[in-house]
Amino acid sequence: MEFSLEQVRELVTILNKTDITELTLESGDVRLSIRKSENRYAAPATMPTAAVVSAMSSTAIENNATSTVAHTTTIADSLPTKKLIEITSPMVGTFYRSPGPDESPFIEIGDTVKKGHTVCIIEAMKLMNEIESEASGKIVEILVENTQPVEYGQVLMRIEAN
Repeated sequence: MEFSLEQVRELVTILNKTDITELTLESGDVRLSIRKSENRYAAPATMPTAAVVSAMSSTAIENNATSTVAHTTTIADSLPTKKLIEITSPMVGTFYRSPGPDESPFIEIGDTVKKGHTVCIIEAMKLMNEIESEASGKIVEILVENTQPVEYGQVLMRIEAN
């Protein structure tokens, strides 16, 4: 079963109008998970102290119910054919695509990465934390601009798993 754009729109509308915070539908090998963010601006209780932090990933597509319908369309269209893994920020900080101002970015859209490959840096409290990919695959989306502030749990990029 495939989910049509109209079905996804209706689900997002229902989710926004109710106290439901998460909805997951599965049909065969297709899984659609829509989740409201609880508090996107809350800081984590403790900050990681390690210089290298492994990015959290999700094998299911998780969609913030407050995102735009156009963004939802991209996710819904890619569900049946691609296994996307989201790399999220493990902390509040500033996102950097390259190791230095005059250096090449760690990755570009279309690049193939291996598990453990550094994909970006998050600066938090003057510490540079290298964020690594937890899966091998191809970079299909980079959702954050260089030097943009990021929140804990914010999706930074998506990888199409091999």
